[in-house]
Amino acid sequence: MTDETIDQCLERIQQAGYSPVRRIEKPIFKEVIEDGEKKLIPDQQRVIFEAILNKGEH
Repeated sequence: MTDETIDQCLERIQQAGYSPVRRIEKPIFKEVIEDGEKKLIPDQQRVIFEAILNKGEH
């Protein structure tokens, strides 16, 4: 969900009965042409959470 804040994501994870155990950040690059040369520049940051099901939740 691109317009979701990290806090909203964590709340959604908890409401689903999970607990986050790991946070991974991956850069997303954009290709631009500068001086006739293609370059990759960082454009966004993707945050990914790994989560486990809480005990007693099914």
